[in-house]
Amino acid sequence: MARLISIVIGAGFVFVLALALFFTAKEAIQNPTPETAEHEFHVDPRDADLPSNSIFGKFDKAQLQRGLKVYQEVCAACHSLKYVSFRNLTQLGYSEGQVKALAAAWPVEQPSSNPETGEAMTRKNVPSDRFPSPYLNEIAGRAANNNALPPDLSLMVKAREDGANYIYSLLNGYKEQEGYKNEHGEELLKKFPGARTPEGLYFNPTFPNLNIAMPPPISSDGQVTYDDGTKATRDQMAKDVAAFLVWTAEPNLESRHAAGLGALGFIIIFIFLTIGAYRNVWRNVKH
Repeated sequence: MARLISIVIGAGFVFVLALALFFTAKEAIQNPTPETAEHEFHVDPRDADLPSNSIFGKFDKAQLQRGLKVYQEVCAACHSLKYVSFRNLTQLGYSEGQVKALAAAWPVEQPSSNPETGEAMTRKNVPSDRFPSPYLNEIAGRAANNNALPPDLSLMVKAREDGANYIYSLLNGYKEQEGYKNEHGEELLKKFPGARTPEGLYFNPTFPNLNIAMPPPISSDGQVTYDDGTKATRDQMAKDVAAFLVWTAEPNLESRHAAGLGALGFIIIFIFLTIGAYRNVWRNVKH
């Protein structure tokens, strides 16, 4: 009797699942999900071809220094880098004296207070300081950016899928919305008349919803002057700052890769030693 009850309950459960599946499929066929502009015209990030991208990847210190310059002269006006200290820049090839001079000359000073009066003030940065935020607090940041708070960039490569390629493509992705077509040659505004970018936002197909609050930060070639003589094209600047942000998010990438390869080599050697030991121990044993 108990067995019969179990069979009936199981059959009822299967029947309910089948019924739910049937009506779900029916609804999907009769009322398919409408096409959206975001789905039709969003583009995936392009490969930035950075030397750190592969499992054997390493940093190009010259490129990281160029990326720092782009961050300093373009990005630092809006975006913080609160998890990185100036002294960490020695990993990029700078001497301690160069780091000290760079910190002291940084355009945003450290918030401080007068020890006698307690009044708010600022002081020059020192190597042990972290990169200062361009805004006093979140409210000030939103007030200066149409209520859109610029995110901190320290870990942005980790916070976004395909991080380095996403940042590189986003910086290069600003387009004119009029006449913009997808891969099938369809025009966005003809197919989705209501998809026009709202005032105060900017059209960028790399951004998930196509419209981003950040104005194009890299708007023209030669926006910075590289110390090593590299031509500062828009593509080069976007690539260099993306490489720099890979470093800020994972400064130990090279040592991690080296440790991983060392561990892999050890495992391979251990496997051969194990096979050799097995054959040595059992060589006289007949199967």
